[in-house]
Amino acid sequence: MPSLDQALAVRPDGADRWVAYADPDHESISAMFGGWTAAVVLSAVVRASGGTASPIAMTVNFIAPITPGNDVAVSVHHLGGGRSIGHWRADVRMVGSDIVLAYAMVVLANRRATDSHNQFTMPEVPDPEMLEEIQAPGPQGRQTQIRSISGEFATGDTTGLLWVRDTSGRTLDHVQLAYLADQYAPRSFFWGAGPRPSATITMSVYFHARDEELAAVGDDYILNEATGTRGNQSTSGQQARLWSRQGALLATTEQLCWYR
Repeated sequence: MPSLDQALAVRPDGADRWVAYADPDHESISAMFGGWTAAVVLSAVVRASGGTASPIAMTVNFIAPITPGNDVAVSVHHLGGGRSIGHWRADVRMVGSDIVLAYAMVVLANRRATDSHNQFTMPEVPDPEMLEEIQAPGPQGRQTQIRSISGEFATGDTTGLLWVRDTSGRTLDHVQLAYLADQYAPRSFFWGAGPRPSATITMSVYFHARDEELAAVGDDYILNEATGTRGNQSTSGQQARLWSRQGALLATTEQLCWYR
């Protein structure tokens, strides 16, 4: 079984530059899965930072498709910050090319204990083991176990719930959260007539989990609670909350997609 660790691995290649292999096992319908791109970028930034701070936010803008089967270069730049917060930029190119295919802004932080607040609670849902497994399209769909709870194409209702888990048994961390944050269908499939051409323009992920909450997940399923916001004039918004089985809100994410 392919390892997600191997697929997301980055190796240093000179000052402020990292290289990853665009593994065809993580191709979506016609190019690399957007979650793979987000995870590789985050991995490069965390490695470049020395690993002393935790990711709290990232936004990835997808400019052009990344072709599987090639090496990808991630150029990382520390833009500034203070003792608690660091801001980074990363640009993604094919090795040997100057064309930027994606770029990202990443925020890392040295987090400290404070008072807390939770606006949302995890929905009551059946255990994943009670549900039928489904598969996302493309080779990357075989790398994630998905158990659908609710949500049907062409119904007009853009809400949906999925349990998702990496098939290789990799322990959950921030990088894998970035990967799984993209593991839900475009909402235009739900309020439209069904599957249609769609591509992510931009995706943001906000990381809320404490280290002990990530450790408690291990390699278990996490719950993706998704909804659409508005589709209009070729762009469609969607949001999701990612929960642990224990009820911890691990991350939230928002996307804007192109569709026709």
